[in-house]
Amino acid sequence: MAYVTYISGPVVKVALEKEDVKLYELAYVGRDSLVAEVVEVSADEATLQVYENSEGMRLKEEVRFSGEMLGAYLGPGLLGRVFDGIQRPLEEMGERIGKGLSLYPLNRERVFRFRPGVERGSRLFAGEIFGEVDEFGLSHRLMLPPGMEGVVEYIAPEGEYRIEDEILRLENGFGMGMVQKMPLRTPRAFVRRESPKEPLLTGQRIIDFLFPIAKGGAASIPGGFGTGKTILQQTLAKWSDADVIIYVGCGERGNEMTEVLEEFPELNDPRSGKKLIERTVLIANTSDMPVSARGASILLGLTIAEYYRDMGYHTALMADSTSRWAEAMREISGRLNELPAEEGFPAYLASSIAAIYERAAIVETLGGGVGSVTIVGAVSPPGGDLSEPVTRNTRRYTNAFWALDRELASSRFFPAINYSQSYSAYAETLKEWWMKKDKEAPALREWMLSLLQEDSALQKIVKLLGSKALPEEQKLTVETAFIVKELFLQQNAFDEVDAYSSAERMVKMASVIKRLHELWVRCHKEQRIPVDVLKSQPVVAELLRLKFEIENGEAKKYDELAKKIVERYDTLAREYGG
Repeated sequence: MAYVTYISGPVVKVALEKEDVKLYELAYVGRDSLVAEVVEVSADEATLQVYENSEGMRLKEEVRFSGEMLGAYLGPGLLGRVFDGIQRPLEEMGERIGKGLSLYPLNRERVFRFRPGVERGSRLFAGEIFGEVDEFGLSHRLMLPPGMEGVVEYIAPEGEYRIEDEILRLENGFGMGMVQKMPLRTPRAFVRRESPKEPLLTGQRIIDFLFPIAKGGAASIPGGFGTGKTILQQTLAKWSDADVIIYVGCGERGNEMTEVLEEFPELNDPRSGKKLIERTVLIANTSDMPVSARGASILLGLTIAEYYRDMGYHTALMADSTSRWAEAMREISGRLNELPAEEGFPAYLASSIAAIYERAAIVETLGGGVGSVTIVGAVSPPGGDLSEPVTRNTRRYTNAFWALDRELASSRFFPAINYSQSYSAYAETLKEWWMKKDKEAPALREWMLSLLQEDSALQKIVKLLGSKALPEEQKLTVETAFIVKELFLQQNAFDEVDAYSSAERMVKMASVIKRLHELWVRCHKEQRIPVDVLKSQPVVAELLRLKFEIENGEAKKYDELAKKIVERYDTLAREYGG
């Protein structure tokens, strides 16, 4: 019999007698059967981290080992649900989570209409699809679990079944319903990784056009308190063109997760017109829940995302915030008496972060399709210090870096992404995709970034001496950059028109801004028209207003405005030219 010999918060040491215990094995601790996971094993002792509140636990309480790893139940009924970090459905828990409360994650009584996809006598291999059911209009494809193969002896006819009814049986005796269990720490197998070639479109201009992320890529959103990390992640969850959204609230304040729980069921999905919650899985592990479960919540989200990926869908995982998970890892490491590294974090911080983000990929699945997992992780550096260990190591393993700026956020500029500190390594990869939309798009992006970089250098002078100290040529740069920031970079998430921009609209907006700048330069160079006169023309104000008036389907109206702008400045040039 195994029993508790040491208790330190979520860390418990267990004396072993004859038990054959494995690393990361699932265990149940004490009279309340608290869920725990083995993190260290020696000849006669195991160390566990408990995923529930261990207050009141006593020494000598019995510990039972399950013989299997901590896993997730995967099957129809995941979408639209809210789980805690160890996949207990929060809707069924009431106001407080009881100790040792064991609830099956999926609804055993819900009926789904099954449509078989194979016949008796067919040979199935691991990961192959044998049938499907509808889940909120999404085809939920049922797959043979990893490690299984054989000839079909029985396949259920089309009809209505519960998730645990047997719908498939192989000649080797293996039978299953619609549910499979997958260990959280084991990535699902696939045939091979594909090269990312398509962007995950978010409708946010500064992201999609300047600092894009590819489907199957990884991005980080570092920012101090109040810079808008949660709002940006919620916006991405709403507008991104992923088929399935996994939103993980990892150690954030309860009120932020409450907003998600209240808003998502009420929001309409812009893609389908249905409720947004119907293509979303929410995992809530807020700051008042056990800290040890924060790591499990991210792993749970990844496991569910990979499950839908293997059906051939594009999934997006939003983790808010990975810093809270790292802080929990630091606390557990301290209680394990491990030698601390920088700022008290464990020496394996970098490898732990890498293990999360390396599961982002676009792959050829075992079933023959193509699916992806895209990960967007928020980071909360203390005081906005981007050099601290979690931010620095996250930056190493993500190819898109969207740094949020406190000064921009304080001035109500959203998204508060600092264009000087942010970057994306996917821009070159996605150039061909953008050229199919418009062959001028890559050149427009390079021009805009160059302009903003030049403006960033000039702003140091402006802050010291004012814009009047600049030569007229440099004033043109500053004024054009102002239009880029006001018209293109700033976006109102609460405005029905401006909240989302299609790729076509982004190109049109960038094109008309560049055309305006070229006209300003020509008018000033040829006719010496003052910059104050150039920027005070009514067409400039009209251009700034249009982003709140022109819908995505009317993006071509920017071409009409461009013609009007050309006519106005041609007239102005003639007036000054005599």
